[in-house]
Amino acid sequence: MSEPQVWDDVDEYFSSQLSPDDEILLAALRDSEAAGLPAISVTATQGKLLQLLAQIQGARNILEIGTLGGYSTIWMARALPADGRLISLEYSAKYAEVASRNIARAGLDKVVEVRVGPALESLPKLADENPAPFDLVFIDADKANNPHYVDWALRLTSTGSLIVVDNVVRGGRVVEDDSDAPDVRGTRAAIELIGSHPRLSGTAIQTVGGKGYDGFALARVLA
Repeated sequence: MSEPQVWDDVDEYFSSQLSPDDEILLAALRDSEAAGLPAISVTATQGKLLQLLAQIQGARNILEIGTLGGYSTIWMARALPADGRLISLEYSAKYAEVASRNIARAGLDKVVEVRVGPALESLPKLADENPAPFDLVFIDADKANNPHYVDWALRLTSTGSLIVVDNVVRGGRVVEDDSDAPDVRGTRAAIELIGSHPRLSGTAIQTVGGKGYDGFALARVLA
């Protein structure tokens, strides 16, 4: 078998045993596809990881930057207590509409709020509301702005909070220090910010699987 097929088969096995999609999650994927959304949602195993991280954090407040069709949103929101809160920021009104339907079908519309507009405009407005610190921030939006999103995540969290940045490997292109590609430059800047910031302790993990060769960064907020 070729490597991508092996990766897919292993992902499918792990998913079937450890993070099986239920009908709500499958419907979210189907509706997203039917609406023409790009097939770039996290995998089931990645969704389960986000859920476990939220549970390990004892998260009551979660911030997501990049909603897409709400698949990852549902995974994380299921980890929240009844009085928890998840705010998800989505640039596209079309994507937000699909996500809101999927979230409502999952019975999570009481704890999830999808806000529409450029995240770099939504984040200052959110900060003005002086919300309780977010226990978990998941960044999965336009990669060129990753360092700005990490910076805002720092402002909206507190000691012990966790920041997750998705898609940091870029198929291996993250090592191209002379790249002019906005996604590579933004990702490198975010990684370097995590590595140099005195209030962050982080790492990055390479992954293979249903979405090919990629990876994510994790950063814990220090005092």
